[in-house]
Amino acid sequence: MTEPRKPRRPALREPAVLDVMGEGVDPVADLHAAHESAAVLLGVGRERRDPEVTNRLLAVVDEVGITTLADLWAARPARSLPGVLYRLYVLREWVRAEPDQAARQYAAGTHFSEPNHAVAGADPTGPDAVRRVIDDILRGVFDGDFGLAMERAAAFARVVSAGRDNLVTRDGHLSGNLMVLADDLAASAKLWRAGALE
Repeated sequence: MTEPRKPRRPALREPAVLDVMGEGVDPVADLHAAHESAAVLLGVGRERRDPEVTNRLLAVVDEVGITTLADLWAARPARSLPGVLYRLYVLREWVRAEPDQAARQYAAGTHFSEPNHAVAGADPTGPDAVRRVIDDILRGVFDGDFGLAMERAAAFARVVSAGRDNLVTRDGHLSGNLMVLADDLAASAKLWRAGALE
C-alpha cells in the first residue's frame, strides 16, 4: 500500500523561468490589462468631452487594429467594460466593412422591430445612414450617456437580426449571435446604471 501524497505548495518562479518553461502568459496581468485599458479609454473620452478626442477614440481600431483589441478584450465577459467596448467596436467594424449589407438587413428589420428602430435611430436606412448611426452610437459611449449608447447598439443589433431573419441571405445564421449581443448590451446598460459594470 502506497502512502497518500501530501499536497505541495505551488512553486513561486521568476517570470524569466516561466517564459523558458513556456508559461509566459500571466492571466492575472491579462485581466488587469483588459480592464485597465478599457477604463482608461472610456475615462479619457468621458473626462475630456472634446470632439477631437472622441473622433480619435472612434478611430482607435484604425490605429491599433481590431486584432490588438481582440487580444486585450475579446476574452473578457460580454457583460464587462472591456467586453462591451470590444463588441461595440466589432459591430462598428462590420458596418464599416459591409455598409450595403448592414443597410439592407437593417432596412428589412425595421418592419419587424419598429420600437428598436426608433431607439437605434437609423433613418433613412441607407449605407451612409447606418454608418453614421453606428458612429453616433460609439460617440455616445465617450461623450454622451453610456447606458443609452449601449441600449441604442442593442436596438440596432435587434433590428439587423430581424432583418437577417426575414431576408434570404447566406449569413442568416448570424442573427442568433446578434440577439445574444443585443441582450448582453442591454444587460450591460443596466449594470452601468447600477454602477456595477466593471
